[in-house]
Amino acid sequence: MLKSVLLAGGGTAGHVEPALAVADALREAEPRVRVTLLGTASGLETRLVPARGYELATVPKVPLPRRPSTQLLTVPGRLAGAVSAATAVLTQTRADVVVGFGGYVSVPAYLAARRRGIPIVVHEANPLPGVANRLGARLTSHVAISYPGTPLRGARLTGIPLRQEILRLDRSQAAARAARAHYRLDPHRPTLLVFGGSQGARTLNQAMTQAARGLASSGVQVLHATGPRNIDEVTATLPHDLPAPYALLPYLDHIPSAYAAADMVLCRAGAMTCAELAAVGLPAAYVPLPHGNGEQRRNALPTVEAGGGLLVEDADLTPEWLMNTLLPVITSPERLAKMSAACAGVGHPRAAEAIIEMIHEAHASRRRGHGRHAAH
Repeated sequence: MLKSVLLAGGGTAGHVEPALAVADALREAEPRVRVTLLGTASGLETRLVPARGYELATVPKVPLPRRPSTQLLTVPGRLAGAVSAATAVLTQTRADVVVGFGGYVSVPAYLAARRRGIPIVVHEANPLPGVANRLGARLTSHVAISYPGTPLRGARLTGIPLRQEILRLDRSQAAARAARAHYRLDPHRPTLLVFGGSQGARTLNQAMTQAARGLASSGVQVLHATGPRNIDEVTATLPHDLPAPYALLPYLDHIPSAYAAADMVLCRAGAMTCAELAAVGLPAAYVPLPHGNGEQRRNALPTVEAGGGLLVEDADLTPEWLMNTLLPVITSPERLAKMSAACAGVGHPRAAEAIIEMIHEAHASRRRGHGRHAAH
């Protein structure tokens, strides 16, 4: 019988939120199972995990080399210390299964579990797996991915687990009117939600302030989260006396209510954002971060290719693009309805349940004497 599960996911929302979604689903399905989250002492998890009512254990943060190699085992002292700390947590919680979501804390969790013969489940949220999960996937046959074609051998497509508040979001007209009233918006105007991640996005902010009068003159109102560091600059550059409401916030305290208020979104293409918008059937214009390995573009492609969203490169996001490409969509209820249906078809609302099934499979494999999975 499954008694205790350790979920390793810390550092960024992309690791913490899927871990918490699985924790919630596990607690709902099996209230007696002990659920512990493993994180660091400095990440978002220090605030988010206790707020959701879970025990948080921490390990030291260990930066990793870019590719899985023997270097992982030679990161001076700190990795050994983190593995020892994770081993102590496994002992204290008597964990039956370790579930890793990538990031700093997953490597020591995987190595400690391997050392103790505790089964491992790996969940990868991105199209291209990071170092931690490439290592973890070598230590288990229980691997979940969120995008078709993610290069982890033997993986199963589950999607990204999302919290119930997102999965059960009411996007009826009545709910939209109520949400708009909360943000002091007109209950009946087409509504564009703009955000660029927790810190905002300067490209989005600048394009929006320049297009604000044109959008407002066309009847579109805006709910715009600028990022805390950008609010003063955007406030100073936004035109005054716009003919439609334009609500400026530093950040969104409650993203579900913002989704409920919106007809369409202009945003970056983080994995969690793409998964949430697909789950609620909310069309978006995605502006992938222009840095890195093109990961954000890959995040958005399934939705865009299905007809549920638009894709615009960062350098191409101009006031003219907003007026010529986005405006005709947000002002057409027929186009929005088609995009919403296409968008919803890309979602994976049962992702958390699928991962819980994998947890039980991993636990059963240990009981059969196969807790130590052969490396691929």
